[in-house]
Amino acid sequence: MRRPSAAACLVAMLSAAPLFAQAPAPTQTPAPAQTPPTPAPSPPAPFPQGAKVAYVNLQAIAQLSAEGKAATSKVNDFATKKQAEIAEREKTLLAADQKLAASAAVLSDEARAQLEKDIERQRRELERLRQDAQTDLTDLQADLQAEFNKKLFPILDQMSVEKGLHFLFSAADAGLIWAAQGLDLTEEAVKRLDATTSAPKP
Repeated sequence: MRRPSAAACLVAMLSAAPLFAQAPAPTQTPAPAQTPPTPAPSPPAPFPQGAKVAYVNLQAIAQLSAEGKAATSKVNDFATKKQAEIAEREKTLLAADQKLAASAAVLSDEARAQLEKDIERQRRELERLRQDAQTDLTDLQADLQAEFNKKLFPILDQMSVEKGLHFLFSAADAGLIWAAQGLDLTEEAVKRLDATTSAPKP
């Protein structure tokens, strides 16, 4: 079978990753609204016998599978670490700006020029840190996506062969509007991927 687009596989995970731009001013967060309990999901419909077409939701596989959750955790941990580093640099830069503003009138021309030079250097280093962090995050996401695809695609191939499919679509990429019940193989793909991940290595 033709494999689904590699770029689509971890869209949910990758788009959730934060960027390392300057954070906006904090706003007050309203209290969360109470939500009614979620009803128990109904059992999935059986796969229609003789069907030659099916689909999977790749975003859901990334969100629900143990492999996808682990990848998301790695991305978030990396982003949190880098954000802490950036916040510390921003704090240092802010303190230097405040020092310059408070003592500009009493500093000598030489001391003021040196402080301004130090502040400009800190700004350049902070911007470089943001850019490097974003590049490193993008590289990490690409590596995790490739690793995830390498594990998932053979499972989708095997499922398609076992069921005698002619086509297996990615629901989001195909622009799916309607499909008969039972043609969604997402849950089965998640279970198979989890089984592969949890299986002891020989």
